[in-house]
Amino acid sequence: MEQKQITPYIAITIGVLAVSTSAIFVRLADAPSSIVALYRLLFASLLMVPLVLLKYRHELVKVSSRDLLLSTASGVFLALHFILWFESLNHTSVASSVVLVTTQPIWAFLGGYLFFKERFTSGAVISLFIALVGSVIISWGDFQISGMALFGNFLALLGAIAVTGYFLFGQTVRKRLSLIPYTFIVYGISSLTLVIYNLVIQESFTGYTSDTWLYFLALAIIPTFFGHTLFNWAIKWVNASTITMGILFEPVGASILAFFILDELVTWSQFLGGVIVIFGLILFIFSTTKKKKVKVLDK
Repeated sequence: MEQKQITPYIAITIGVLAVSTSAIFVRLADAPSSIVALYRLLFASLLMVPLVLLKYRHELVKVSSRDLLLSTASGVFLALHFILWFESLNHTSVASSVVLVTTQPIWAFLGGYLFFKERFTSGAVISLFIALVGSVIISWGDFQISGMALFGNFLALLGAIAVTGYFLFGQTVRKRLSLIPYTFIVYGISSLTLVIYNLVIQESFTGYTSDTWLYFLALAIIPTFFGHTLFNWAIKWVNASTITMGILFEPVGASILAFFILDELVTWSQFLGGVIVIFGLILFIFSTTKKKKVKVLDK
């Protein structure tokens, strides 16, 4: 019994460390953002094929047209999320980008308010304001350094909003489909969306260094399978809010990795604003736990 109580928290810790590498691999990959997004999702989809064919093929053939349509919308928004977030890392720091994209629980709750008529608690309103203040501090400090950093911060916020669309469209489908088939469908649709997008903007699908191909594969394996797969395993023993709280420490892990691997320093405004944003998100999660289960961010 004691081991079962401890093991999920070890899994969450490993998961947080794994997802913290995502922004680092994106920075290290010498390729356009949309190409990095494509190969992360494509390789993740291909790695899932054996498992899907062996255990879930019967569930796949029974997917209704309505669920396929909702999954398609979810996959398009996931592709948009990766395009926006990965591109933000070309313009702003890892610390700023990851903190701002982690505000997704707030946008999810706002989406629930607009589309599902969910009500705000007073605690949620206060925590939203606190997180907003932290975001302004980060953006103001980055603007003093570079206008392009502010643009990168804006893209990261748009990426957080886009992943909210991914969750809102997918949440009803997940009630009828198990995790693996749903994820496989969404990743496949996202990959197709990104293929079309890259064809339209005429990005090259080949010609990248061997190191960059390894970073593509690492993105598909480490933050995806060692990150979110462990989160989804741990949710059997702990609630979703506990996992979401763990994910809030991703900016800390990503910033530490960026310091040692990318020689990227954290400015005072990024540190202060980041602490305020995370504090606001923690308050937000506590104030909304009884209202709604906060979704795990799939980065």
